[in-house]
Amino acid sequence: GECLFCKSGKTNLCVAVRATQGKGVMPDGTSRFSYNGEPLYHYMGCSTFSEYTVVAEVSLAKINPDANPEHVCLLGCGVTTGIGAVHNTAKVQEGDSVAVFGLGGIGLAVIQGARQAKAGRIIAVDTNPSKFELAREFGATDCINPKDFDKPIQQVIVEMTTWGVDHSFECIGNVNVMR
Repeated sequence: GECLFCKSGKTNLCVAVRATQGKGVMPDGTSRFSYNGEPLYHYMGCSTFSEYTVVAEVSLAKINPDANPEHVCLLGCGVTTGIGAVHNTAKVQEGDSVAVFGLGGIGLAVIQGARQAKAGRIIAVDTNPSKFELAREFGATDCINPKDFDKPIQQVIVEMTTWGVDHSFECIGNVNVMR
C-alpha cells in the first residue's frame, strides 16, 4: 500500500477504510449489495452475516492452508482489541492483578489475554451476573457486580486486593468508568 499506515508498518490500519467504514460503503465509496434496486450498506466494512460477501482487501487475512477450517472463523476487532490491550498496550506481566469492566466480547478477550499473560488475579466486573460463568471459563478469578455493593466499586476492588489492581480495562464504552 501507499498510505501513511502501510508506509509506517501499521498495516492493520487503512486510511481508505477509515474514511468510508462508518458510511457503510467500500473504500471506493460504493456498496456491492442491493435489494430491489436499492443499495444495501455494509456494517463496519464486513457485512458477513450472509452466505457470500464482498470485503475490502484490507479486511482479509491470509490463513495457513493447514489450519483446520472448523477452527478458522471471523475474528472481530473485539478479540484483537482486548488481547492487544493486554499484551501490547498495558503489557501485563506474570503475577499482575487486573480488573476488567464489562464482560462483552472485548472484556472477555481482555480476560483471555490476561490469562495468557499469567496475571495472578483477574477481577471481572459487570452488572449482569449471567456473564460470570463465561468470564470464569475465560480465566476470571473473581466476578463482582457493582449493584451488590452500597459503595463505589473501586473501593470494593481496593478492599479485595489491599491496594488496588496493577491494570484496569474499561470495556463498556463509558467514560465515567475510566474516571
